[in-house]
Amino acid sequence: TRPLSLQCLPNNQHSAKGPPMAYIVITYSEKTHTTSPHSSVFCTSDPYVKFKLEGKQFYKSKVVYKSLNPRWNESFSHPLRDREHVVDVRVGIFMGSSSISLKDLELYKTYEMELHLDDPKSKEDDMGVIVVEVCLMFRDATIKKNKRKGGSAVRGMLPVWDAQKNQLKNQMWTGVLGITLVEGQDLPQYGQGDIYVRFRLGDQKYKSKNLCIQANPQWREQFDFNQFEDNQEPLQVELFSKRGRKGEESWGMFEVDLSRLPLNERQFYTHVLDPEKGRLVFLVTLRPCWGVSISDVETAPLTKSEERDKVGFLQVNVMKANDLPATDLNGKSNPLCVIELGNCKLQTHTIYKTVNPEWNKAFTLPIKDIHDVIELTVLDENGDKAPNFLGKVAVPLLTVQNGQPICLFLKKENLGSTSKGTITLVLEVIYNKVRAGIKTFQPKETKLMEENLKFSKKVLARNIYRVRKISTAVLYTLQYIKSCFQWESTQRSLIAFLIFLVTVWHWELFMLPLFLLLLIGWNYFQLTTGKASSNQDLVNMTMGDDEEEDEKESGKKGLMDKIHMVQEVVLVVQNVLEEIANIGERIKNIFNWSVPFVSCLACLVMFVAAALLYFIPFRYIVLIWGVNKFTKKLRNPYTIDNNEILDFLKRVPSDVQKVRVQFYIQIGREFPVDVSWFKRGTTS
Repeated sequence: TRPLSLQCLPNNQHSAKGPPMAYIVITYSEKTHTTSPHSSVFCTSDPYVKFKLEGKQFYKSKVVYKSLNPRWNESFSHPLRDREHVVDVRVGIFMGSSSISLKDLELYKTYEMELHLDDPKSKEDDMGVIVVEVCLMFRDATIKKNKRKGGSAVRGMLPVWDAQKNQLKNQMWTGVLGITLVEGQDLPQYGQGDIYVRFRLGDQKYKSKNLCIQANPQWREQFDFNQFEDNQEPLQVELFSKRGRKGEESWGMFEVDLSRLPLNERQFYTHVLDPEKGRLVFLVTLRPCWGVSISDVETAPLTKSEERDKVGFLQVNVMKANDLPATDLNGKSNPLCVIELGNCKLQTHTIYKTVNPEWNKAFTLPIKDIHDVIELTVLDENGDKAPNFLGKVAVPLLTVQNGQPICLFLKKENLGSTSKGTITLVLEVIYNKVRAGIKTFQPKETKLMEENLKFSKKVLARNIYRVRKISTAVLYTLQYIKSCFQWESTQRSLIAFLIFLVTVWHWELFMLPLFLLLLIGWNYFQLTTGKASSNQDLVNMTMGDDEEEDEKESGKKGLMDKIHMVQEVVLVVQNVLEEIANIGERIKNIFNWSVPFVSCLACLVMFVAAALLYFIPFRYIVLIWGVNKFTKKLRNPYTIDNNEILDFLKRVPSDVQKVRVQFYIQIGREFPVDVSWFKRGTTS
């Protein structure tokens, strides 16, 4: 079953400053139900559940229409100040109520509760029951996502209420749990819709891609969870089917005990789901992890490591921030800084009542992909409420200049425009270029906590503009070739005709990558001589605060309400346009040396391809490729399918990513120059 868990701190444990708090996480399992022996209670009603604390409602479940045994499959969280509180549970209108007492519950122990519903005003002796499971536990709330009134969603960063030493220590993980979702077996095939799998380990969550309902779906997905030393929770796995926008049904949920999992040994699991729902096949491997540390700046040397499964290591010295926005009435804030690299996240301690904090902390993180971007988010601790967002910066690892102090303007949450304040950092990257190059052609790590996609008119318009710009360039090239055929310019057409004759007469396949190599080299020559710029296409690229404006418009009834039924279709069109634009821009950015490491790697690959095609007949290369593709699954039944070219392109930034992320560093400046120059265009 999927547990309902409540999370809190014991009464005798207090934070350095501020009251203790906790988070309630309630998840209905598949077996959660409300029953009544008297059909008159629920026969004309649609049950839902309300949860109240100290007389205030803090959660309301969805409505299950016309059901005597409703199932919700929902989860939520809420801060808890005192374990003496009682959670009031009320079902619908005049359907009965019950309560959950927290004071006698032990930490990290799951209790199955059968809440009998009662209504003093009703003559019914039995109003039905709700069956749940409750568990109290410590919770690292740094990845919880909350929505604040009048503000945007703060991506997961809530304060940790322990002493500073224990707080920093508890953030570090000691192992990595590698999970490979292979396939489903003998699943039911009735109806139309999609199926997907959800994995959960503590606060880490992963959702697989959606596949059409079929007997033996093949996911072949791989991802990692961080394993913390003090985490005693099992790995939760649940299979869902989805029909339509709201028709979500659980086909089975089970837990995997990780306490006895051996190190560096792949474990094969085949779990049976609910009756007549089939089986799920996946692999789990627990690997030790080194290189994660938090220390003072003075005692944080970064040394080389020979760990085989890592590309390298990153050290982030978070020195200070200046001129932050004030969130308190006294003109001060309580800032802390959260560091994210891929799915790894650490945070500094909170400095209270200041807008110029000095943390002077050094964080060391393992690098899995040299193309990752390090994100630093400055938040204001806000007691038992969600933190206030103060600013954010993002720096690609390939742009880091080791040991150089840099001062960056903070940006807004979508990284589209500059916010108030600056942050001073010292970054250092040590990595193996050979491993980094090999990793470039392997599948990119999936972000565990993806933001919910939503329709945005400005994003749709921007993606249409990006696709139109690429299609215009293609049409211009075709028109140029057509003009050569029509002899609009005699000299140009004559030269083109001679080049065509010579090329076709002497053409060999190795000339194709050689031509692309020469094209990249020519663009490099143009950049070094100052005749071209890799950012010249970003002049008209505007980001803006489209999310905030869309949120304001979403509150107004009008056109958005009318297209609600086709919103998923519009969202698919929006995302398809974005993917097309991304591919075109990434190919262009390989040739204009936007990321020198990637362009150098492309040059190396093209040189090797030209050499192979020159010395080895093309038919032999095709034969080797085909034999490899046909025998890959025979040699490794659980191999992860991938396309090396697409994996390589995903490492190249699109124009939108180049605007959002600073692909250059301002060195040795306390107050940097405004980075919005590329939006207005260069003046030289």
